[in-house]
Amino acid sequence: MSDNNLSDELSLIIHHLSGCARYSLEQLYLSMNKISGTLPDLSIFSSLKGLIVDGNMLNGEIHKDIQFPPHLENLDMHWNSLYGVFTDHHFVNVSKLSYLDLSDNSLTLTFTQNWVPPFQLRSIRLRSCMLGPAFPKWLQTQNEFIDLDISNATILDMVPRWFWAKLTLGNIFSIDISNNGLYGIIPNFSEKNIVPELNLASNQFEGPIPPFLRGSESLDLSNNNFSCSRSFICVSGSDETSYELDLSNNHLFGQIPDCWSHFKSLTYLDLSHNKFSGKIPTSLGSLLGLRVLLLRNNNLSGHIPAWIGSKMQELQILSLGSNNFNGIFPLQICYLKSIQILDLSLNNLSGKIPACINNFTSMVNKTFSSGYESPWYILQSDHGGTYEPYLKAFLMWKGSEQIFKTHELFLLRSIDLSSNNFLEEIPMEIENLVELISLNLSRNNFSEKIPSNIGNLKSLEFLDLSRNQFVGSIPQSLAQIDRLTVLDLSHNHLSGVIPTSTQLQSFNISSYEDNLNLCGLPLKKLCNDDGLSQEPQESVIEIHEHSLFDHEFYISMALGFTISFWIVFGSILFNRSWRYAYFKFCNHLIDDIYMVAVKFANCKWSK
Repeated sequence: MSDNNLSDELSLIIHHLSGCARYSLEQLYLSMNKISGTLPDLSIFSSLKGLIVDGNMLNGEIHKDIQFPPHLENLDMHWNSLYGVFTDHHFVNVSKLSYLDLSDNSLTLTFTQNWVPPFQLRSIRLRSCMLGPAFPKWLQTQNEFIDLDISNATILDMVPRWFWAKLTLGNIFSIDISNNGLYGIIPNFSEKNIVPELNLASNQFEGPIPPFLRGSESLDLSNNNFSCSRSFICVSGSDETSYELDLSNNHLFGQIPDCWSHFKSLTYLDLSHNKFSGKIPTSLGSLLGLRVLLLRNNNLSGHIPAWIGSKMQELQILSLGSNNFNGIFPLQICYLKSIQILDLSLNNLSGKIPACINNFTSMVNKTFSSGYESPWYILQSDHGGTYEPYLKAFLMWKGSEQIFKTHELFLLRSIDLSSNNFLEEIPMEIENLVELISLNLSRNNFSEKIPSNIGNLKSLEFLDLSRNQFVGSIPQSLAQIDRLTVLDLSHNHLSGVIPTSTQLQSFNISSYEDNLNLCGLPLKKLCNDDGLSQEPQESVIEIHEHSLFDHEFYISMALGFTISFWIVFGSILFNRSWRYAYFKFCNHLIDDIYMVAVKFANCKWSK
């Protein structure tokens, strides 16, 4: 009954089945419904082998006294909102249990310290359950599992040596212990039977990366404290079958080791957010099948090697941003027909953007899609299952660095050349990249007009041309892009009328600021009939009112002074007695001032 809209409580469904099906029911599949309530006691179903209730709305507390049927083999309750505590009491009779998935609930597993489970699990999936803070010791008794996921499980402990030894037994397919507080130095083993898919990301492992991990086909060591990768990359041996390697967000420093010829099968390589310096090593050019190369946020320098374009023609994602690369935009980059994300931002690149960028076929042709067909898929089928590779990349998106995962990555079409020294014009050929979603050319020295047909890029959601020297008007065609959610044309020398459209007038004034001759809504500066900027009407009226007030004020002031002057001076001039009194007053005033001055001088001399 999976994948329906059942919305009853689970206890009610179990009650209805507890009559005729009580002794005969073996498999109960209720996944992907809207079933609520908590987990009832299922021990009455004596023949039940499989209970699948994942992807529902179960939200109650696990009762401490319930037990599972003795013949239960498969228990899948992941992706619900159950809470409470599971103890060894709940699993006391389930000796045949082989598949256990309690992931993505709010459950706590509290087993006694030396508990030995009665079962041998083949699949252990406890993601986001609370297993810590100690590393779960009961896992040492599990010798038959082929996949283990205890990620995000609040484990704050050193990983015991017996666990690392299990990685080399050759019977395990996938292990994920990421997003915990695990720490310590990983010991090295000589065995080659390493887990094909291994995720140790987002912990606190330190020291050198042990070479034996190189045998993993998909290895994620990101977000740790590893400090040395040379022995891991350069250890002698035959070619490895690694496909995905993520060493990002560690403390790796110095030059990138020049020993990549062992990794000819690599399709995904992430060395970003480290402290690597120097030039890109030549041996990276041997990775002809590489689809994703992420070197962002290091201290790499020198020119961008031309062989990145001429040899790595399978590249779909190239991120070299936040380094110290200099020189020009290599023409060979135009050979990357499959490129979907190109990030060269925050470097010291200069010169012109070449016109050959219209060779980026995946950004030109909507029907073109190289996909991401990693050999990993084929290997999975050999192990009895099919899994998609888990990939991620930190990219600048709409003004901030964000993480994108597998499916999101290969839906994006983005070019970011911001914060460099590119100059002159944007090539007209950029108008052909009609599938482009994000274009950031800000903080450069472009000095010509914005291409007139930039509106052909109708898939654009993000466009940033700010802080350049662009001149002329905003192209009328820009009004044709109705998907824009972020637009920044500020701090340029643009002029004329902002084209009228529902989209362009909806942006904040800051999107257009510091373009002195730009006019029209949403700016307050209006345009005249010739499309030239003029002061807003209300400002003109205000100035006119102030001018009129000032004019009247000065007239009144002059008139008042004239009238007052003739009232006083005229009276003295034409009236003899008033004139006599005025001069007498002046003589007395002078005498008084003279006497005060004499007394002041005598006083000062006596001192």
